[in-house]
Amino acid sequence: MRPGGTQANDRVLATVYGAFRTGYNLRTMPSRLSLTRRISTLLGIAVLGLGLLTIPSFVYASDDLHIEITKKGLGKEVVITQGTREWFMLIEVTPENSVVLRQEKEQDRYLVDESETHDRPMTLGEVDAAITDYINSVKARAVKK
Repeated sequence: MRPGGTQANDRVLATVYGAFRTGYNLRTMPSRLSLTRRISTLLGIAVLGLGLLTIPSFVYASDDLHIEITKKGLGKEVVITQGTREWFMLIEVTPENSVVLRQEKEQDRYLVDESETHDRPMTLGEVDAAITDYINSVKARAVKK
């Protein structure tokens, strides 16, 4: 017995090692890390995909015709450029009506600036059809000039 000590404190403490099946061991760690890596990869791909969906889509046609289509709320916007010429169409859809705006510009001079208002909202199919028709008409006119 040590001076000032008690019998209970004089016991020898031994380190005991044990293996538990529910704990972490070297075999389970890599599988958990690979699962985390897989989930991170899938989330990264999903975020990248969503990011690509939110940027304007770029479509190139012949004769340096550059077409950019952007979704604007319930409507769409298209900007077509060829050199110093620019064609613009905006379809704005609200619950009450739809507004279609068309502009054609060469350098800083507007050749066409017109708008039309519809008394009802256009459907998504009607918006897509109007954008496609406008792009095709610009392509036909741009090739001639």
